[in-house]
Amino acid sequence: MHITAPALLIASRAHGETAVIARLLTEDHGLVAGFVAGGRGRHMRPVMIPGNRVALELRSKSATQLPFAKVELEESRGPLMTEPLAAAAITWACALTATTLPEDYPYPSLYQALDALLNAIGNAASARGWVAAMVMYEAMVLRELGYGGARPDMQADLEGQIDAFRKLHAPIGRYLLADTKSDVMAARVALGERLVRMVE
Repeated sequence: MHITAPALLIASRAHGETAVIARLLTEDHGLVAGFVAGGRGRHMRPVMIPGNRVALELRSKSATQLPFAKVELEESRGPLMTEPLAAAAITWACALTATTLPEDYPYPSLYQALDALLNAIGNAASARGWVAAMVMYEAMVLRELGYGGARPDMQADLEGQIDAFRKLHAPIGRYLLADTKSDVMAARVALGERLVRMVE
């Protein structure tokens, strides 16, 4: 296997002394995983931040071997991780994606929507500029994985958008994350609590 493609880094887990196992979302190949040598080193640490857009080269000699991944930074979302609300939003969007999507199955619309959501979080002056995009992305994940329904009724005001965010909590927990061992929903709860403080 040899893949060269733009990708969104959505998870990074330590492996051995200096390496990481990275999970990345690509438009044409879906969710892929790879071994990044030196991923925790000084040079690569800023690259291995969830939410970053990277240029990915993935190689493996056999279908049973974890591919080796080479990643080069294209756009950093690292500075956003110092802002609590933006960091909570990126953490949740990436965790949802990494936990729910099957590997090696393309979801081009989800790739495009996640990239647009991350751009909105980075470019908006406040959460008012991206809460609706977060709700639409969550609803799209539900639909793409077969638990769809009507598109959320989005209100123009922030309070209405946060209410739409609240309403998706139950179906996401019930359908997408019911069998997960780790408490991924904790990231969504943390984001929700920060959003609610904005309208109190």
